[in-house]
Amino acid sequence: MKHLVILSGAGLSAESGLRTFRDAGGLWEGYRVEDVATPEAWHKDKELVLRFYNERRKQALGAEPNDAHKSIADLEHHFHVEVITQNVDNLHERAGSNRVMHLHGELFKARSTRNPSLVYPIEGAELNLGDLCELGSQLRPHIVWFGEEVPLIPLAAEKVSQADILIIVGTSMVVYPAAGLVHYAPVGTPVYVIDPNPPAINGHFRVLPIAEKAVAGMKKVRELLLSV
Repeated sequence: MKHLVILSGAGLSAESGLRTFRDAGGLWEGYRVEDVATPEAWHKDKELVLRFYNERRKQALGAEPNDAHKSIADLEHHFHVEVITQNVDNLHERAGSNRVMHLHGELFKARSTRNPSLVYPIEGAELNLGDLCELGSQLRPHIVWFGEEVPLIPLAAEKVSQADILIIVGTSMVVYPAAGLVHYAPVGTPVYVIDPNPPAINGHFRVLPIAEKAVAGMKKVRELLLSV
């Protein structure tokens, strides 16, 4: 069974009604990213950061997986599929994908501020001041913020290096280190790039641009893969 790796980003969830990470004004849902998605923001105003992610969680609970998420999940019937996503929502899992790596963390998990290996599920939408880990320290969103290392990058690179086919969908490939993962693809690997304006990606692989949004593009790529 061929090994299919999918790199997904915010454009995928956008078609489920979730806003992409930044709009043209450098804001995220009306907030400056620097005020809600950095370690400095957390130290300055924990309540604001918690409120921001509570709002994101409520939005995600109200969203449904779209046909692109479902197309990706369906491919598990035909390939060994691994999803590496920059998204923090759980729409891949809710669509039925079984192997999902969240590079930038998970919205519905919290972790200890004393011991980062202590990670807990969040039931419902809210994580608040006074919610403590078993060591008695405040819980924080299980999110990789700007200025923090992305601990799963080495494992993600290893998965990409084993791909027979790579699909890039919903990401403009400009946020590093995630954008560098494509360069771990084996020589000659077909790389489908789904984007209304596919970014120019150069390397030792075979780039196959699909100038569509995520839903239409994944439908097209699924049909291409299953017709071979």
